[in-house]
Amino acid sequence: MTDLAGLPGAALVRRGLEDLAERRLSVEALTVAIASERLRRLGIGLAPAELPRDRELALYAALRARHEVGTDAYARYNSLRRELDSFLEALEARRRRAQREASARAGPA
Repeated sequence: MTDLAGLPGAALVRRGLEDLAERRLSVEALTVAIASERLRRLGIGLAPAELPRDRELALYAALRARHEVGTDAYARYNSLRRELDSFLEALEARRRRAQREASARAGPA
């Protein structure tokens, strides 16, 4: 598995990946599932699971079920999306940096 250490949101993504591997559609699993294609492109495979067609709506519904007041669910949804986006951006930056370093070590072609 890709090293997630030091990335913002890594704990959320790890929990989500673990839950998907156990076929649990937790809030964390649904959050990770939103970015499933992008994660796969970055080398993080998701366990095959029956995922809802509209993962964002499924996440919001799960949050509403957990919170009595709709604004709490909305705030938490936005927070999770920001955390996921921060993770993805940091992982992409790490990948680009690693590619540049590998190219520099290889020297001119």
